Amino acid sequence: MSYQVTLQPSGHTFTADEDQTLLAAADAAGLALPYGCRNGACSVCKVLVLQGQVDHGEAQEWGLPAEQRAAGKALMCCAKARSDLVLETKEVSIKRDIPLKTLPCRVQRMEKLAPDIIGLWLQLPANEKLQFIAGQYIEFILKDGGRRAFSLASAPHEDGPLEVHVRLVPGGQFTTHVFEGMKEKDILRFEGPLGTFYLREESVKPIILLAGGTGFAPIKSLVEHLIHSKNTRPVHVYWGAKDKAGLYLPDVPQQWAAAYPWLKYVPVLSDAPAEDGWTGRTGLVHQAVLADFPDLSGFQVYACGSPVMIDAAQKDFAAAGLPENEFFADSFTFAAPKP
Repeated sequence: MSYQVTLQPSGHTFTADEDQTLLAAADAAGLALPYGCRNGACSVCKVLVLQGQVDHGEAQEWGLPAEQRAAGKALMCCAKARSDLVLETKEVSIKRDIPLKTLPCRVQRMEKLAPDIIGLWLQLPANEKLQFIAGQYIEFILKDGGRRAFSLASAPHEDGPLEVHVRLVPGGQFTTHVFEGMKEKDILRFEGPLGTFYLREESVKPIILLAGGTGFAPIKSLVEHLIHSKNTRPVHVYWGAKDKAGLYLPDVPQQWAAAYPWLKYVPVLSDAPAEDGWTGRTGLVHQAVLADFPDLSGFQVYACGSPVMIDAAQKDFAAAGLPENEFFADSFTFAAPKP
């Protein structure tokens, strides 16, 4: 059975089958809606159900808490229609002519960037190029059909290999393989590009780029795109980590700040040990932003990191005047370890 779904405030409509997620149905209809992980954890695709009934599917508790379900919220990547629906959500203006591809790639280079972070550089076949927008991600396709998402740290204009940053997740099937079994020249398969985290270039507002841990990867892609496009908007990069090793490419943002007057860089450590000898900013990275910019009403914010960081930043930035439609997030979630 099929149902009609109407989006507000745009008025756009599409048809959703009862066994099809709302996000998949919207995508099939050519509509671009915000999404991140596509597995019910990050909450980027959250909508308000104004009319109708949905099956919430496999939405995870931290992505859609019980009180939000009771208030009529749903996650587009998990929810399925059980009646005609009216949903309140924003749409995004993303290039719809970029093809989604499934491609093989060769691990050209591996580099340990920190004790728990490895950089992978992936070479595509000679006759292939992945078109993508800075900030998007790819999903590695595992032999058992599982998928693991990683943001692209390289910029779209670059002709070299694709760059991703992999953090070791204790018990994680894929990341354990990267650290213990993967070798240069190994062949992988991935699908991409995916995601609606990208720069809204029509705006002239100053930009705050907020990264937690390996959330620096898509921020790196965004900044390198801004440099390539001869940006003139003020950009403030805040990168937070637990300790000094967590700022695993320290020279990169420092070089940006030295070369481009429009870019400022602030590293922040939340729990630096004494042996780090850290004399810079400390505490939570989003609170460092608030200390520098107590009034965010005139800014755009692009935030990448853990769901906890994203949630705290969104709430506190809104209280500081940031308009709801000027906060863009890429929430990094992890697949549960296999039993």
